[in-house]
Amino acid sequence: MDEDKRKHLDYIQAIITRMNTNSFQIKNMTVVILAAIFALFVATPKVMLLFFIVLPLITFCLLDSYYLQQERKFREMYKDVAGLTNNYELKPYEMPLNKYKGNRCSYGENVFSKTIMLFYLPLLIIVITIALICMIFLQIPIM
Repeated sequence: MDEDKRKHLDYIQAIITRMNTNSFQIKNMTVVILAAIFALFVATPKVMLLFFIVLPLITFCLLDSYYLQQERKFREMYKDVAGLTNNYELKPYEMPLNKYKGNRCSYGENVFSKTIMLFYLPLLIIVITIALICMIFLQIPIM
């Protein structure tokens, strides 16, 4: 393997690592914001506060899906540069993300992937369940 190819693979691997780190940080921020809003709810019990959690959850889910999509595109590119697949012939240091589309590289596929759904869907279900329990059984006011 020549030096250009090895350096190209190093660059792609660094980008993959950065995308993975961004995804982890988004999940971390989601949990922190969720905990902060729950703490605010305990201090001033208004069910509306729980519904404010839904918007950040959906936003972080979509943002996390974007980073997962980018990571998967770079993984496919890595395979092409390393010679593991022959989808595209890439020049040294070329990184054409627009060539990688469909299946695992599509945004819709990533929004509904296991890694995204297994993290965000249970959180959303828990928040909605707690809000409904507070409204119906505990009679906590909405506003």
